[in-house]
Amino acid sequence: MSSIKFGTDGWRGIIAEDFTFANAQIVAQAIARYVVRGEDARKGVIIGYDHRFASDRVAAAVAEVVSASGTPVWVTDKPCPTPAVSLLVRQRDAAGGMIVTASHNPYSWNGIKYKASYGSSALPSIVAQIEMELGGVLRDGVPPLPPRSDLIQSIEPRGAYLDTIEKLIDWQRLRHAKLRFVFDPMHGSSAGLLPALFARNGIVCDEIRGTRDPRFGGMHPEPIPPHIAPLQKAVLAGGYDAGLCADGDGDRIGAVDRDGAFVNPHQIFALLVWHLVGTRKLPGDIAKTFSVTKLIDRLAAKFGRNLHEVPIGFKYICELMLEQNILIGGEESGGIGTSLYLPERDASVSALFLAELMAWHGKSLGELLGTLHAEFGEYHYGRVDLDVTPIQKQKAIAHFSGTNLSRLLDWPIARREDMDGIKVYLGDIGLVMVRASGTEDLLRVYAETSQAETTKRVLGAVAEIVHNL
Repeated sequence: MSSIKFGTDGWRGIIAEDFTFANAQIVAQAIARYVVRGEDARKGVIIGYDHRFASDRVAAAVAEVVSASGTPVWVTDKPCPTPAVSLLVRQRDAAGGMIVTASHNPYSWNGIKYKASYGSSALPSIVAQIEMELGGVLRDGVPPLPPRSDLIQSIEPRGAYLDTIEKLIDWQRLRHAKLRFVFDPMHGSSAGLLPALFARNGIVCDEIRGTRDPRFGGMHPEPIPPHIAPLQKAVLAGGYDAGLCADGDGDRIGAVDRDGAFVNPHQIFALLVWHLVGTRKLPGDIAKTFSVTKLIDRLAAKFGRNLHEVPIGFKYICELMLEQNILIGGEESGGIGTSLYLPERDASVSALFLAELMAWHGKSLGELLGTLHAEFGEYHYGRVDLDVTPIQKQKAIAHFSGTNLSRLLDWPIARREDMDGIKVYLGDIGLVMVRASGTEDLLRVYAETSQAETTKRVLGAVAEIVHNL
């Protein structure tokens, strides 16, 4: 039980080791106590779940725990993406929402995300209160009360979700462009959604890996290489204009150009900023997390918009969206949200905007990126995840923070930033950043320079340094 710790977006653990029914019920009890003390519990809680092993059964067990507190509960009657639960929370004016999911983590993981009453990630202040309640449950061993079956109902999550996001897009423009898409939900809970929406509006959107598979076909449900290889093959084999991809719970986007090239999350975010701010000229500022490409800085300056940089975790972007006029916010992992809809990440909405962007300009994703690079210069971003011990993590952060490190390969260290992890600027060629993952036992290393080969060199050099510590 002591292994229960909240990360950047809830709690996750390895199934049958950390993530057990008993631990899930403890987390549910802590959340229920927060809702009773900090929200209007009479408004109820929405509970959804993904395609992972036993997620539906865990959701049912969690619902019983929450109902025992006297809080009404609505459990989705089928798997659904996390943003669909967030939307139901907002539309039904619920006290909050819970989703049984481990998002993009490997199949051996599961977890619980909590969504606050405004329909997005819990603010740091709310997470702190839930953690306090969790500490009390763990310390005192509070026995759960008997469940209240009369307070538990089912709810259909997909209809209202599709009807809402459908209104965001210029479908006439998309139909006129006659583009063909293929969607890859990676065996996750957003399966069937985009194809249904495109079909409603007379646009071709086929689907691969749309069946439920708790093992995700042996790959991680994260929309980056090498896990998107089946989508890349499908795009080329079917002659599609683009491939669109979502992670296991449908809040992170990936994309593939018509030539099979991967379009990384930084590029997707830049394209969406360019589209919503530059082309559609919608009002509002821009927010990004600490690890996102510097190209966003250039775009914000070009369009005269304020840029807000925050620590890793969409909850910090959400906090800004609730307080200020933020049009769009994004993170390095492919989580992008816009105030046109919810202060929440959503792969389906991001995919729709990408499709609209292509239709607007009559160009492929690769051609659109070429236009961006021609104006702003090239930005080649890379990331490696190093499986290291906790001691190595600490040593790595200390090493790159220390003033004794004055050079890396050919370049002097110009300056450092430590908002979240350590970001080191290498002369005038780019940057490298190291950060301990908040959800996995990994050290993440990020690099961005103007040349792909230079970025690879920097990542390789840092990985070697870390392993030798």
